Amino acid sequence: MTEATTRKFAVVTGAGSGIGRAVAVALAKAGYGVALAGRQCETLEATAALAPEADFLLHRTDVTDPASVQRLFEAMREKFGRLDLLFNNAGTGAPAIPMEHLTYEQWRVVVDTNLTGPFLCAQEAIRLMKAQTPRGGRIINNGSISAHTPRPCSAPYTATKHALTGLTKSIALDGRAHDIACGQIDIGNAETDMTQRMRAGILQPDGSTRVEPMMDVAHVADAVLYMAGLPLDANVLFMTVTATKMPFVGRG
Repeated sequence: MTEATTRKFAVVTGAGSGIGRAVAVALAKAGYGVALAGRQCETLEATAALAPEADFLLHRTDVTDPASVQRLFEAMREKFGRLDLLFNNAGTGAPAIPMEHLTYEQWRVVVDTNLTGPFLCAQEAIRLMKAQTPRGGRIINNGSISAHTPRPCSAPYTATKHALTGLTKSIALDGRAHDIACGQIDIGNAETDMTQRMRAGILQPDGSTRVEPMMDVAHVADAVLYMAGLPLDANVLFMTVTATKMPFVGRG
């Protein structure tokens, strides 16, 4: 088999930091051509610098904007010719304040980023995967343990992650006939810039504040790489990866 028939290509959203960066670099080092999507070119460049020999496409993208998402996938198709994997990773949260104090705009930003964004990206990915030869591919959505059990004062984030679980199931069902697999990884306390605040303690359901154990984000990248590496006749529909001693089981 030639390189053209064996090499794979991926899109990673939110690739400029944290989990997105770790997964994008892991995919690149595994031989994927990777489109790095994010809001800031500088952070995408920093990600690309971690694997200087890799084949990257850097694309400034706002996943809440349909036109921006369309441009991303058009650029991806023009550079790589096909799409084997979409890692829907871009996400955000709202301030950890009582629900009644949240503004409509704070709610809308989280919904647009965490739910509408993955929907728009999945639409474009499915169109490419259906049309390419050989057809098919895989979509992996970055959920959260909040897709199972909320933290206090996290209504927008929790609601979108629960909804993302429904989207994952719908993509998995509707993609069957087209050789498109879809799964979701639910992550708890991977150590990134976003989770550093937990080092100072985080609000617990009993009203206390507690420092929570963390895990290396490399373990998340390894898990996504495993999911991505399966043949299309096998699928991890849901995977949960957490720091072993974090308060999750028994929290709800």
